[in-house]
Amino acid sequence: MTDTKGAGTTAPGTSRRNLLVGGAAAAGTAIAAPAIAQSNPQLTWRMPMFVPRTVDSVVEAANDFARRVADSTDGKFQIQRFSVGEIVPGGPAVLDAAEAGTVECAFTLSYYSFGKDPAYAFGSTLPFGFNTRGQAAWLFKGGGLALLNEFFNARGTHGLPVGNSTAQMGGFFRKEINTLDDLKGLKMRIPGLGGTVMAKLGVVPQQLPPGDIYPALERGTIDAAEWAGPYDDFKFGLHKVAPYYYAPGWWEPQATIMAFINKAKWDELPKHYKAILEAAATATWTGHVAHYDTINSGGLRQLAAAGARIRFFSQLILDAAYDASFKTFEELRTKSPDFAKIYPHWKKFLEENELYARVGDASYDNYIYNRKTR
Repeated sequence: MTDTKGAGTTAPGTSRRNLLVGGAAAAGTAIAAPAIAQSNPQLTWRMPMFVPRTVDSVVEAANDFARRVADSTDGKFQIQRFSVGEIVPGGPAVLDAAEAGTVECAFTLSYYSFGKDPAYAFGSTLPFGFNTRGQAAWLFKGGGLALLNEFFNARGTHGLPVGNSTAQMGGFFRKEINTLDDLKGLKMRIPGLGGTVMAKLGVVPQQLPPGDIYPALERGTIDAAEWAGPYDDFKFGLHKVAPYYYAPGWWEPQATIMAFINKAKWDELPKHYKAILEAAATATWTGHVAHYDTINSGGLRQLAAAGARIRFFSQLILDAAYDASFKTFEELRTKSPDFAKIYPHWKKFLEENELYARVGDASYDNYIYNRKTR
């Protein structure tokens, strides 16, 4: 009985102390919650894409980017993806919308805006420029992204590299291309800087949206067309109407996709939200490169099995294209102050940073590939 009474007298005191401690904790939570909520605002952004949802290899990167941002903010930061044409048209209009603030961000390739200023090409790719690893080195560690964002910021966006197509193919041709004469007068769907260089070789560049490429080839309105790499090209079906499939796609040795965030919206973000966007973009870039490295060999096998005749541009054609490319770059320096500012930095890194890639990676790759094909 005595122990029972002791327990009975102790419990209420303990309960009162617990109540006081619990009340203080609850009060602390009540005070802290608004501060936490304020630092993690609820945001819903719209992000148009430059491709339709059916281009799964590309849309995967947009979805992964949005998922990483949402997961890292407990669902408070949502990025809605829109297929090309749903809220803005394709081509340069996707980036235009982000620059103007019509949408909060855009998922696209900057080279579609080449017509506004050739300096936009540096954000995606240049003929005979960096491969995927070289582009990553220049952007993330070589100062390239900071230089590009000076250009992008002045036009209303902040760019985050979020994907990469890796090396692309040289397109589908209705006839074999053996000499430079075979290119003269050839009508080819090829946009941007690649088309500018091709014109120097006698090609007549054609600007066609994706949906018009197949019927134009089928009718003979054009003689050739480029799109992407083997996985995407097989799904596009161009081999059915233009059987000669060429490599390499020297005008797109890689193609960087960026998330272009409206500059005013970027500046409004809490610091940790900016860090989340940057981390999500970099992680998505890495995964997207791995994705293309996984699917393109299968795509090439499918194309060959379906009757595509795989060919390689001759050394003569590649040499002429190389010379025409760097001649074009020198011409563009005189026309665009921003191209003139970025180009020397890009070219210096291109020339100096590839040394070990030639000594290490290239010698290994050449041996392995030659050994396997003996």
